[in-house]
Amino acid sequence: MLIDLHVHTLKSADSSLSPEDMVREAKRVGLDGVCLTEHGGGWDRHDFERLASRYDMLLIPALEVDTDMGHIAVFGVGGYAPGMAKVRDLRRIVDAAGGFMVVAHPFRRMFDRTTGRNFLFPDADGQALTARQAAEHPVFQLVDDVEVGNGGNSPRENGLAREVADMLGRKGTGGSDAHSTHGLGCFVTHFERDVRCVGEFVEELRAGRYTPAQGLLQGKLRPLTTDSHPALT
Repeated sequence: MLIDLHVHTLKSADSSLSPEDMVREAKRVGLDGVCLTEHGGGWDRHDFERLASRYDMLLIPALEVDTDMGHIAVFGVGGYAPGMAKVRDLRRIVDAAGGFMVVAHPFRRMFDRTTGRNFLFPDADGQALTARQAAEHPVFQLVDDVEVGNGGNSPRENGLAREVADMLGRKGTGGSDAHSTHGLGCFVTHFERDVRCVGEFVEELRAGRYTPAQGLLQGKLRPLTTDSHPALT
């Protein structure tokens, strides 16, 4: 299955993407599922169940949590809970729920500071930072994986995330970070088995049966790795 692990709908204040338009575009580009990684408190469980029942597509409720170590995508947790703003506390909350944590776009604005600072290295000289130095940040020891393909990142930012994930022995995930139909599915995560619900989705993440991928929108799906691999089928 091909699932976009990072999408925002109107439930996130900075998104203009309606669920209806999201599902329509997701089907058009060939996605099998979408994770709604909303900012803030995310979807109420009952509201999400009613939403998901309207569409013939796998929809996964998730959160993108603003923490003291950047943005963390959280899967398998029912909703926002006190203490999530601290990554170490968030780790305990996610563990208690049997969930999964991914550090989102960890190197955004690392190499171009004109629009702001990088969350993890606000004072670092991005030109001099190596993958090994970056991998020493404590956030990578507190999350389960690293987002290595993000549609809002530059190739260089995604490339550094891929290098860090490789160095740490992590699979890496892919998601568009779409806030409109534009770019939805530009990065995805390829799951080896069928996923029918949130529980199975988290189970597959925890088992590591997935691969980040790119090229869906160009009809040339391929793994998002530092090496050259044949296209996924």
